[in-house]
Amino acid sequence: MRIAFVGKGGSGKTTLSALFSRHLARSGAPVLAVDGDINQHLAEALGHDGDRALDAPPLGAHVADIKDFLRGTNPRIASREAMIKTTPPGRGSRLLRPLGDDALHARHVRRVGDVPLMVTGEFDESDLGVACYHSKLGGVELYLNHLVDGPGEYVVVDMTAGADAFASGLFTRFDLTFLVAEPTRKGVSVYRQYRDHAREFGIRIAVVGNKVTGEDDLLFLKEHVGDDLLTHLVQSPWVRAAEQGRAEGGLESLEPHNRHALTVLREAVDSHPRDWPALHRHAVEFHLRNARSWANEATGLDLTAQVDPDFVPGPASLV
Repeated sequence: MRIAFVGKGGSGKTTLSALFSRHLARSGAPVLAVDGDINQHLAEALGHDGDRALDAPPLGAHVADIKDFLRGTNPRIASREAMIKTTPPGRGSRLLRPLGDDALHARHVRRVGDVPLMVTGEFDESDLGVACYHSKLGGVELYLNHLVDGPGEYVVVDMTAGADAFASGLFTRFDLTFLVAEPTRKGVSVYRQYRDHAREFGIRIAVVGNKVTGEDDLLFLKEHVGDDLLTHLVQSPWVRAAEQGRAEGGLESLEPHNRHALTVLREAVDSHPRDWPALHRHAVEFHLRNARSWANEATGLDLTAQVDPDFVPGPASLV
């Protein structure tokens, strides 16, 4: 199951991504966390020492190699240059199992505490002024397009702040998107943008109130979010202490209300089985959009022909 955490910058989405990933790992569930934010802080939120670099190469710096690996023997993809981030898998493509025994996971995943982590990477000097951040996210989108994950397996992605995630088709790659909202007008403004865009594509979203200090905060969220409000977390001294490097005890020391909220999140994720045809249909739709709007001209190829009409990813495709 794939879960995205989105929200306004400073809403706490990275903190919630880390808490939820740790909550899943603590239960014994297989989980992979992915830092897909331009501000790479998920490793620190999971407990990594921010003064040390994570000893795993970022996906964004190796997109060409990832393309070569994932295209496998798919006859519809002639080369890495012919493969763009939206290219869907087909017969011959190399499909991935979560944290499988393959070269991609071996190269790009490192464990931070109890949680395996992949990162998309930061901007570097060569990117400044010439590249958009979505080019860095190409590795994440390709990874999710070729991933065959099942119930009880979790991929948690900390997404870029605001409604910027809608600038690519990546927002359609998830079973459920948690929108983290503070009880402020700015906090719920991003919700309205996400709600309207998600509704157009049938994307499931649920709002998680954060930093709630009392009944007035909760009433504010209910007034502006309505039935999309799934649960809320209260202001957390334990989280603040953890961010300052002085928290005592593990996740079991998190406030009981906030631990319960994490359980509610997992129940929401588990309550809807994956619709593989719908997931693949979204992938194909966004690939065709990209092919016709810019990629055909950029590559000199008809990339709409990369769509394998008889292929739908899922457990059966692994046989």
